[in-house]
Amino acid sequence: MARAGRLVAAADRLGLDVSTVSRRLDRLEHELGMALFERGAGGAILTAAGERLMPAAEEMEHAVGSLSAALDAVEAEAEGVVRLSAPPGVAECFVAPALSRFHADHPKVRLDLDASVGYADLTRHEADLALRLSRPERGDLVAQRLMDVRSVPAGKPAYVTELGPLNRANDARWIVWGHDLAHIPDARWLAKHAGAPPVLRTSSFSSQLAAAVGGLGLFLAPEPFLERFELAPVRPGRALKEAWAELPVAELWLVGHVALRRVPRVAALWEFLVREFRPA
Repeated sequence: MARAGRLVAAADRLGLDVSTVSRRLDRLEHELGMALFERGAGGAILTAAGERLMPAAEEMEHAVGSLSAALDAVEAEAEGVVRLSAPPGVAECFVAPALSRFHADHPKVRLDLDASVGYADLTRHEADLALRLSRPERGDLVAQRLMDVRSVPAGKPAYVTELGPLNRANDARWIVWGHDLAHIPDARWLAKHAGAPPVLRTSSFSSQLAAAVGGLGLFLAPEPFLERFELAPVRPGRALKEAWAELPVAELWLVGHVALRRVPRVAALWEFLVREFRPA
């Protein structure tokens, strides 16, 4: 509740209905004899008492997570559920199509795949493994860099041929990210170098990809997507050489909690993903 700020969001994160979370919170406050939150139209804010108790509650959470990891480590063979978090485009276009091969090798392992823009918190056991575009800087995590991925302006081959060498970015129709993702490197590059009103603005990568494949315009495509979806990169004219030199390059990392790294089912998926994403 303290992290989510609202009862509805907390219930969603816990996988419970709102009334259940509300009853449990009321019971906890009754048993403690003190209010832990001030609730209002703007959400829930910790009281002074709640703030004092929060560190101890987080220590309890960490201890339960460590116990869970220790129990998982008892597993003798690869079986059970592995929760994998990955960016939507990576999950939909590369991970999901490969899972039949993983299942053939490890039929007792079941996967929960979270394909969302936000990062699952591995330190709080929201996922067992994650594919990320940056290396984590803190937490009891282990990480392996899988590959470097450059984003390039690309589109349907017929449209790219029609454009020829691009001398002015505004001569092309651009598909760009939504305002909620204006902070990501691809969106910043587009804002700097393709400032004309876009033909499509969306924070859905799959929608960007589908629109570009359909010939609507150009978008910044991670290079591994070009061959798979028969997209063509745009050649820059002399005036745009410097802009192309600034194209974003991301690192794809495989990340896991150190306590779970050698658990058979987690190790099996880890090794599979390393093989799948290893550059040819």
